[in-house]
Amino acid sequence: MNLYHGSYVEIEQPDLEHSRNNVDFGRGFYTTPLYEQALKWCDKFKRRNQSGIVSKYWFDEEKMQNLKVLKFDSYSEEWLDFILACRKGNDVTDYDIVIGGVANDKVFNTVELFFDGLIDKTEAINRLQYEKPNLQICFRSEKAIECLHFEGSEML
Repeated sequence: MNLYHGSYVEIEQPDLEHSRNNVDFGRGFYTTPLYEQALKWCDKFKRRNQSGIVSKYWFDEEKMQNLKVLKFDSYSEEWLDFILACRKGNDVTDYDIVIGGVANDKVFNTVELFFDGLIDKTEAINRLQYEKPNLQICFRSEKAIECLHFEGSEML
């Protein structure tokens, strides 16, 4: 499977050292199989007058059999609970890879309303159920990152 990462630099050798804490799926290297999603990730850098660079990787899905993987097929209560734990820094799981929806603007707004206590979990899930998730794959361990093979990059 081809995976993409949008940034302001080419990343030949992904690592966990440069990842941020308290994000959707916790500390990790975030990729997507959706090229258009990687382009959107580059937009924030381009708005800051930096380069936008999409790095491309090959990931053999069969290697996931040897890894601990958590997959969310839709926006759900479990997805929301996991995101909440990760963003609060309370994730104690040991998943190598987490796969699921990324928060676009509309999803992000709903999640923020829930986090701020302005809507309850039921209302948040009701709002999210009609959203088609953009897919992100977070590589959260060195063992998982070693399965990524850099294939090149494109400057936007």
